[in-house]
Amino acid sequence: MPETDSGDQRRGDRVVVAGQLVTVKRTSTAALMFALLVACFAFQLNASMLSPALKGMEAALHASTAEIGLTQTAFFASAAVFSLFLPRLADLRGRRRVLTAMLFGTAVGCLVSALAPDVTWLFVGRVVQGVAGPTVVLCLIMLRTHVTDPKRYATLLGVITSVNGGIAGVDALAGGWLFDRFGFASLFWVMAVVALLAGWAVLALTNESTVVDPPRMDWLGAALLVVAVGGLYLAFDQLAALSQANWILIGLLALVAVAAFVGFWKTESRVAHPLVTTRYLRRRATWGLLSTTLLTMIGVFAVMNQIVPAIAQDADAGAGLSASQAALATLTPYALAGLAMGPLAGFLAGRFGYLRVLRVGLLISVVGVAATLLLIDSGSLPRLTGLSILVGLSYAGMANIMLNGLGVVLSPQDNPGYLPGLNAGAFNLGAGLSFVVLPLVQTVLSRSGDAAAGYRGGILTGAGILALALLASCLIPKPGADRSPAA
Repeated sequence: MPETDSGDQRRGDRVVVAGQLVTVKRTSTAALMFALLVACFAFQLNASMLSPALKGMEAALHASTAEIGLTQTAFFASAAVFSLFLPRLADLRGRRRVLTAMLFGTAVGCLVSALAPDVTWLFVGRVVQGVAGPTVVLCLIMLRTHVTDPKRYATLLGVITSVNGGIAGVDALAGGWLFDRFGFASLFWVMAVVALLAGWAVLALTNESTVVDPPRMDWLGAALLVVAVGGLYLAFDQLAALSQANWILIGLLALVAVAAFVGFWKTESRVAHPLVTTRYLRRRATWGLLSTTLLTMIGVFAVMNQIVPAIAQDADAGAGLSASQAALATLTPYALAGLAMGPLAGFLAGRFGYLRVLRVGLLISVVGVAATLLLIDSGSLPRLTGLSILVGLSYAGMANIMLNGLGVVLSPQDNPGYLPGLNAGAFNLGAGLSFVVLPLVQTVLSRSGDAAAGYRGGILTGAGILALALLASCLIPKPGADRSPAA
């Protein structure tokens, strides 16, 4: 049974809990957590398990590096787009129903990818797999309809979101092992099995929930927002090509994105039941959180996922490790630290508040990213691993989790899916921008042949943007301080 209080109202076999209409069903918190964690595992495998196999997939599918990279871009772009409207659809049609459909749809995408005879079908499969994009968001909202005690919810939130930065590095290691022994298709078969198990678990072990008296879905607003964000994402992906970028295409994509957003704003101002009311879009809870998330991802993502591993492999300016050794020295301890810190960060958020934990995490992340300058011209493995752990604790284990949590606790009860959905879009957009901005700085500064100067420029730019994210976090209102009357 969901945790309830004396103010709850029953409607037949359903009960209003924390402003949400929940189906009365005997579901324990342990069973719910199992289902939600398996669902998050299913999404995370799709996001990170392929990393060690990408090079080998080029030969297996007779594709170029750019073509395989495009399939990865397709997955993350698809995940960002689905995150914009599926949480709201789940508010209206049922979160268990929508999440189950998402997971089964992901399994279908995995099967298409596993059986792909060429890179075109792999692209199609990865787009379909992107339907899992808002999985973590929906899991956090479903958890909140079951656990209404704020302190307990914060702790369990930390447990769920701690897998969002990688399953302790095991996902990537397992991906490499499976690829070496059974080929790339085996990775997708494993993903499909986990997605099917997750779909069954969500269907069998969770409660159904919706907003009270759900209205019709605003499909026009959803379509315009998808076009706006999708256009921006594709424009940034083109920018990442640097000298090979198609500037005419970038300009057209930007114009389409701006026009679609203007249309979205006008639509939301006049429809009876908008995807997001313009009143909510003007709230500090919306633009303050989205700005912080976007800046955080731009500042940290490429540093920890590209620049630091590159330094670890650089024989002249770094430690000269192999690709697998570099992953074990940087990405695995980074993910392990985030996984270990997540539950503790949730516990601390329940005691001291989400904003305090977020700002502490961002402050330490600024210091940690800036300190990676010490890795340049150094072959010290303890220093390499130690700094990866530091940023893993502060960003993956604290800031990332608090940003996800704030998207849930700052949302109004009549539209609890809009802010987590937009925030998920900001995560994906920020990650894409990070691989545009920081490598651009790095490339420009290293043109003289000084790779170390490029690393320094990229790291300092990332640390500076993270500092802006820390300042932007001061714009986020305390949960409960910037709420609509409906909430």
